[in-house]
Amino acid sequence: MKLFNRLKEAAGTDWQDYVGHRFVAGLADGSLPEPAFRHYLVQDYLFLIHFARAWALAVYKADNLVDMRAASEVVNGILNVEMKLHIDYCAGFGIGPAEMEAAPEDVATMAYTRYVLETGLAGDVLDLHVALAPCVIGYGEIGARLAADAATKRDGNPYLSWIEMYAGDEYADVMQGALSHLDVLAEGRLTDARFERLTRIFSQATRLETAFWQMGLDAA
Repeated sequence: MKLFNRLKEAAGTDWQDYVGHRFVAGLADGSLPEPAFRHYLVQDYLFLIHFARAWALAVYKADNLVDMRAASEVVNGILNVEMKLHIDYCAGFGIGPAEMEAAPEDVATMAYTRYVLETGLAGDVLDLHVALAPCVIGYGEIGARLAADAATKRDGNPYLSWIEMYAGDEYADVMQGALSHLDVLAEGRLTDARFERLTRIFSQATRLETAFWQMGLDAA
């Protein structure tokens, strides 16, 4: 079994609370209040800034050039591709980059991003990638599930493009790459005792993802 699947299984209800959150259900049926989604979009922009820092830390923490180059490509992708796509997407909701950059970080944003960075600073490259996994892989899982669900609203759903973005082939490649890389990093590092620690990291990051969804709902 892949390391990610073992971690997800060990996380139990924490994972289900994340991928099945009311925010996600609102994306699927189009009922999510727009103020909730707008707040999420602004905070997600701020999250991406720290996410890029976390991947830059992965370059530093890597112990070989292959992993260093892989992490550096992700940093480049976030800063020069994903953030531009996010800005373009937010423009459709009337949100500009100046507004997002000036927005204060929500407590949920601070808690999540600082936890990932702290985990990476205190641990090794595997600890860091496990902390990153619920976001990178979880969004792909959510997007694919919603896209495949006949109950997901298509006509008139303002969030369909978000679902399609994370269900698309391009993001599927990102997700599969992260899944495989976790297994590569685990070689020679994973023990039973280490798995217990990784489970705690993964579960905490997953709960922080759930809190990120809830942050959006609380803003509506």
